[in-house]
Amino acid sequence: MKHRSMTVLRAGMLLLSAALFGALVWLLWQTVPWAAVRWGILGLCAAIFAVVGLWAWYQRRQVSLFADDLCETLDALMSGRTVEGYQPYEDSLTAKVQGKLMQYFDIMSEGKRQSQRDKETIQGLVSDISHQVKTPIANIKMFTGILRGHDLPPEKRAEFLATMDGQIDKLDFLMQSLIKMSRLETGTFTLHMEETRLSDTIAQAMSTVWAKAEAKGIDLSAECDGAITVQHDPKWTAEAIGNILDNAVKYTPPGGKVAVTVRPWQFYTRVDITDTGIGIPEEHYNDVFQRFYRAPEVAAQEGVGLGLYLANGIITRQKGYISVKSKAGEGTTFSVYLLS
Repeated sequence: MKHRSMTVLRAGMLLLSAALFGALVWLLWQTVPWAAVRWGILGLCAAIFAVVGLWAWYQRRQVSLFADDLCETLDALMSGRTVEGYQPYEDSLTAKVQGKLMQYFDIMSEGKRQSQRDKETIQGLVSDISHQVKTPIANIKMFTGILRGHDLPPEKRAEFLATMDGQIDKLDFLMQSLIKMSRLETGTFTLHMEETRLSDTIAQAMSTVWAKAEAKGIDLSAECDGAITVQHDPKWTAEAIGNILDNAVKYTPPGGKVAVTVRPWQFYTRVDITDTGIGIPEEHYNDVFQRFYRAPEVAAQEGVGLGLYLANGIITRQKGYISVKSKAGEGTTFSVYLLS
């Protein structure tokens, strides 16, 4: 329909041009008595008409070449070839449009790559979850089968039931960690920022690991001025610091020390969690904040590798950050920086 309309329009323009030219000839012959003048004016009008026609042809030719260049650019991008003849610094319409097309292609390609990375991350996540869940479920099934199929002494039955309770607790811990991770990554959790005493938050975090530290004979201490206040979410910040403390207690040998020290700075308040544990090699400083990361030397220890990942995410979303300094065999210091 559009092509037919353009054909009709062109035909109409030609008829109008012919009519105007005929009217001009009639007007010249009726009003100008000198033949030389008539032919001169007619020749001038014909020359103008020819120039306009030539200019229209040139413009149409340029549009055709422009369309050909764009089609070639699109064909090259779709097939993954290098765009031939592209001059990024040329001040021309073709170069500008080609540049925008290539920018759009780069954005779409990055989106495709990100989608592939997300797919691989999800696959890895499913694999990690399956691995973490497999052992406790297998243990629960095994002990359930033993309890059902054998008449065990009361003390042995109690031992098996206690073991099953421990496996159920491990599953519950894993599920809770995954829920927190999901809320963190999807942004569905809400931070309730308030100016409150940091010492209360530290105390709440320490209460979650006090029993474990006491069971291992680890000296757990804190140094925090009760007058120090920080704009933060007490619940989630306690969760983050508690996760760091849990790691410190877990990887510190019996009889060791874990200390929390708070120091106010000009823009940040620094919370140091220092332990006398096994330490972290410098090349793994960034790895420990990755999801499900477990160093080979601690693979046998209980845990799923989400604690530090969650802690880093929580602090980062409060416009803070975490740094780590460690020496293998001597201990580690995690420093949490909260905006003052």
